[in-house]
Parts: sequence; C-alpha cells; structure tokens
Amino acid sequence: MKLITPVALLLALTASAQTIKLEPSPATVAWGHYDPSTPPVLRIQSGDVVQVHTLITSSPTRLEAAGVPPDQVEQSLRDIYRDVKDKGPGGHILDGPIFVEGAEPGDTLEVRIQRVDLAIPYAYNGFRPGRGYLPEDFPYSRMKIIPLDRARMIAQFGPGIEIPLRPFFGSMGIAPPENVGRIDSAPPWIHGGNLDNKELVAGTTLYLPVHVKGALFQVGDGHAGQGNGEVDITALETSLIGTFQLVVRKDMHLRWPRAETPTHYITMGLHEDLVEATKMAIREMIDYLTTDRHLSRDDAYMLASVAADLSITELVDGNKGVHMMIPKAIFVKR
Repeated sequence: MKLITPVALLLALTASAQTIKLEPSPATVAWGHYDPSTPPVLRIQSGDVVQVHTLITSSPTRLEAAGVPPDQVEQSLRDIYRDVKDKGPGGHILDGPIFVEGAEPGDTLEVRIQRVDLAIPYAYNGFRPGRGYLPEDFPYSRMKIIPLDRARMIAQFGPGIEIPLRPFFGSMGIAPPENVGRIDSAPPWIHGGNLDNKELVAGTTLYLPVHVKGALFQVGDGHAGQGNGEVDITALETSLIGTFQLVVRKDMHLRWPRAETPTHYITMGLHEDLVEATKMAIREMIDYLTTDRHLSRDDAYMLASVAADLSITELVDGNKGVHMMIPKAIFVKR
C-alpha cells in the first residue's frame, strides 16, 4: 500500500488497479462544497482502489466540550480546523476531489464500496436551533457522545439501549456541472453528495452521472449508523475508513444517482418537495425497468407497485431524499 502525502499534490499516475491510501489533511480536503473548479488532490486510473480516511463532522472544541478526551480527537481534525481557510457554504469535511482518468461528461462513475471501517471509538448525535425536522419542538442545542464497540459492532446509546452498527458514508459525490459552480455540501442532487442513504454499506455500489472531466469524487460525513429520515439532522456521526474501487462506465448513462446492493436495485428522488422527490424515485424505477429489464412502461409501473418499496432517505438537508428498492430475486433467469 502506498501512502500519498500532500507533497506534489498527491498525484498518482500509476498502473491500473493499484491501491492508494488517502489521509485527511489541510491539503487533501474540500470543506463544505462540491465545485468543478476545485483542483484534484489525487489522480487515479479507472479501476484503481482507494482507501480513504474521513473525519467526523464536528469541531475539536465541540467534541471536547461534549466529553471526548483531548487525546481521542484526531490530530488531522485539529490541523484542518486550524489551517483550512476556504470553507463553505456547507459544513462537511470531504476528502478529495479524486480525478478518475477517462471520465467524461455523459459517463457514469461506478463507486464500488468494498470496506467501511470505524476509525475512532465514538460517535455523536446532536441537534441545534432551526435545524432538523422538528425545530419548533427543540429550539435549543444538544450533543451526545455515543461509545462505539468495535468488537461487538454496537453503539452504546444509553443504559439498556444498544444500536447495531452499519457504517456508511453520508456524502459520496462528484462535481456538479461547470455552469453551476460551487454548491453547498448539504443538499443531495444530481452529483450525489449528501445522500445519507443507510443502504450504501460495504458490498454495495453507487452509480453517479458524470458532469465534468475526471468526475472529481469526494467522500465524507461518516456514519456508524442512521435511521431513515435522519430526523434531528445528524446520525451516529464518526470518522471512517472506506475502501472504494472507482470505475468509469462508458456503457451507462444516467440522469440521477442510482445504487445496487447484493439483494436490491435502488433508484433515488432528490427534491426540496417530498412529494416531488417521491415521484422522481418512482419515475427513475420505471426508467430502470424499461431500459434495463425491457418492460413496457405500463408493466414497469405495475411491477413497481407490487414489488418495490419506497423509503424516506432523509428530510433535513434542503433537498429531501426518497429511495425505491426492488429485489433482484424476482428476476428469475429462464
């Protein structure tokens, strides 16, 4: 495994399918934005595997005030809070961008999520005034540190409450179209980004429509677990280490992000209105069934109704997220 340092902008002009390690530092993160003009911190070939260490979305000061011992606050988080000046408009610390050679507008970036590992032994959950789905009920701030048990893969929420861990990255995305410019890291959109989809664990694949040369992949917002909706605006927020294989797909042309688990195909709807987001997820499922499964539109609509499940992905990041899942097992080979 090759450690990439900030010297020489972390360029990895190497043979295909190698594994590269990317650590967070002031030189290797984008704070709070996806932007087609952000210089890449890493260049890889299609098919290369990248291991990325992402950071918890909180300041060292807030973590310590909530009870995290100073020696458990990662030094890279302190460095980034001290040295990074180009911030916003969002709050996520995202590793990247990663330039994938050969990716062009109109292609699809296939993000194979091979592993997701805990990087620290704690997570937090918190809410603050004016945010979350019930701001009128909770007009104040609270932050709770939640121990993570790596051996048992549970979060110790409180006495008698243990939450099974399913770590995933809340934000995985690429640059938006060049004419859009810099966008907030919070709302999910055509670039993917802050999808907050708890189905995207190790062993799943995310498909992102490419809008700029190189795709410019970024990842962060690690979650040890989350409920659908993420209603108070945070999940089990933590630092994670993810292993991704990034593959350029010239044969796949998408309008919106999609995903695939070992057992299901997933379509997504992303819109500020929950009704419109729901309609989008359904229309994307119909498009998948007609394009990939060669059903008529009528049959696709009916199959979505009898076999696919809709879920609210998240409600709290500007654009609402809805996803629709259809089981692979119903497609019987004959």
